[in-house]
Amino acid sequence: MVSFGHSMFGERSSLLRFHERPVMAPDELILPAETFADVRRQVVGVARNSARLRAAGQHLKRGLLLYGAPGVGKTHTVRYLMSELTGTTIVQLTGETLGGIRDACSIARTLQPAMIVVEDVDLIAQERDHYDGSAPLLFTLLNEMDGLDEDADVTFLLTTNRADLLEPALASRPGRVDQAVHIDLPDRAARHRLIELYRGALDLDLSRLDGVLDRTDGVTASFLKELLRRAAVIAADRDGDGASGAATALEVMADDLDQALADLLDTRNAMTRAVLGFQE
Repeated sequence: MVSFGHSMFGERSSLLRFHERPVMAPDELILPAETFADVRRQVVGVARNSARLRAAGQHLKRGLLLYGAPGVGKTHTVRYLMSELTGTTIVQLTGETLGGIRDACSIARTLQPAMIVVEDVDLIAQERDHYDGSAPLLFTLLNEMDGLDEDADVTFLLTTNRADLLEPALASRPGRVDQAVHIDLPDRAARHRLIELYRGALDLDLSRLDGVLDRTDGVTASFLKELLRRAAVIAADRDGDGASGAATALEVMADDLDQALADLLDTRNAMTRAVLGFQE
């Protein structure tokens, strides 16, 4: 796993940074079964059956777009795919390094099987290419995707919060993205699973969980994660046993969970809800 960084000597002295591959079990990614199957088949399925697909004359190069509101789990989905593809080189492009598209594709060609991850690809929809000021970086990316041989074992994994900004460019260049997957807000069953996941080692009283699920329709996974953290902070502050510095068991009562939810839903926390991706 590599990403691009910049040294103190300027942008042309870019450095490769190496990263530990995340480790995630499939049950840590809370998605609808159909969505999970679509994502896994398109990326992991092709990677694990590449030899048979190539022998059958099927191309291996593929593009997957994950789109949805902030906080719904697009980056979490990327981490899961990284953890599954242990025999695949991962090249990450984010933020200020999005201009390194050509370099990323060169690395992917050389070290295939490879996956190029471009998060928040909408950020480059209007930004101009450093090498060709007349073309947005998004067009450079699409051209690079098209320039790879069809039998290149390379996945382009793109994420965006603003699919509307990308649709015209993608529609005018069909075939670059093979599948677009909408990552939606978690439904009631998914919210239940997320609370079970995020509770971790908390001794959590779930006797009034139905009420919490009723009041969290439309929230993101990020909101639920913060809800449990706040409930844990309230519980720790309430019992006061941590003052000595000793690590003691943390019991989160139903009242703590209700108080944390009421706090997050209070009008004074409208901005907090917004940055957690909650749709009012």
